[in-house]
Amino acid sequence: MALFVTAFLSSLLCALGLISSFGRHRHLSADATSGGPQKYHVRPVPRIGGVSVFFGCCLALLTGFFSAAEAGNLLAWLMLASLPAFGSGLIEDLTKAVTPKVRLVCAAAAAGLGIWLLDARLIHTGLPWIDALLAFAPLSVALTLFAVAGVANAINIVDGVNGLASVCALTMLAATAYVAFQVGDTAILFAALILCGALLGFVFWNYPHGLMFLGDGGAYFLGFMVAELNLLLAMRHPEVSPMFALLLCIYPVFETLFTIARRLLRVGRNGAPLRSAFMPDSLHLHSLIHRRLVRSSYFTAGERRSTMRNSMTAPYLWALCLLSVLPCVLWWNNTAVLVQFAMAFVVAYLALYRAIVRFKTPAWLAMNPAHAGSAPAAVGQSA
Repeated sequence: MALFVTAFLSSLLCALGLISSFGRHRHLSADATSGGPQKYHVRPVPRIGGVSVFFGCCLALLTGFFSAAEAGNLLAWLMLASLPAFGSGLIEDLTKAVTPKVRLVCAAAAAGLGIWLLDARLIHTGLPWIDALLAFAPLSVALTLFAVAGVANAINIVDGVNGLASVCALTMLAATAYVAFQVGDTAILFAALILCGALLGFVFWNYPHGLMFLGDGGAYFLGFMVAELNLLLAMRHPEVSPMFALLLCIYPVFETLFTIARRLLRVGRNGAPLRSAFMPDSLHLHSLIHRRLVRSSYFTAGERRSTMRNSMTAPYLWALCLLSVLPCVLWWNNTAVLVQFAMAFVVAYLALYRAIVRFKTPAWLAMNPAHAGSAPAAVGQSA
């Protein structure tokens, strides 16, 4: 508990310092109010919240290294391995010059360091025919790089409104800590709790008022840590179903896969794709919920209304995320049940997306039921 509090206070105060000194680094750290399809804020905001999360973890690590040596060693190696993912994201936050492909490669490099430093690689899935293939080390390494980099990128994909990616990651890490406690893995338990504390310190400033954004550095760092901790948990404890990690992260992962498929399948009149799979757009589920469920409830323009609309979007997606996290907590050792919940989640996601796109959202989901199913201004596609 002391390390949790240390991480929380360190992150909280670091974020406060970055917000207070925004005028000095604004030219580098500001997230502008225009220039992207997911810009819902009305004033520049620092987008380096990942620095406070990373700092909180570092200070808690230094404070408790000797009192919790095993956990300290694990977290220290993980944070060292995370540097390519965190660093490339932070550089993008400051320079706006690191492409998505480069950040994805850096996330894969971080996963490679995780394999080298901690032997954190995928060795079993619970599916015999795949496990036989994973006995071939190069394939195991390749799938690990793909999976870890994919989760890191997925957390960044859903980081579109105040509190969405950070609270989803928080619930995932809390579930990881719970299962680690159940199997007696104190190292993963302490590491997950430290991350939860550091993340809460950031969330205090991010939700609901959006005084600081997580940024690519923070999103890639959190995604990497969530992926690595759950990979290690499943590999170190055979009683933990390999499906636990997949279902735990299924919301951001499926959002990413669906987004890639959607972008690649949309074609223009000449049959060519309308956009690259890596280019941002305004057709994510959280973007649609913001435009078609939340915005219709707040007509008045202005900063306060815009911030309210932004913040009221996240709870819809928190509920969706909990549809996968809660079964993980209850049936973490039952592969068959977890597979069924994974399939149910995919069906629920697609049904919700289809309903919102077709303006057929159930009235009980709308904040203003009078506007459920009506067609406000269409969602625009960015150039």
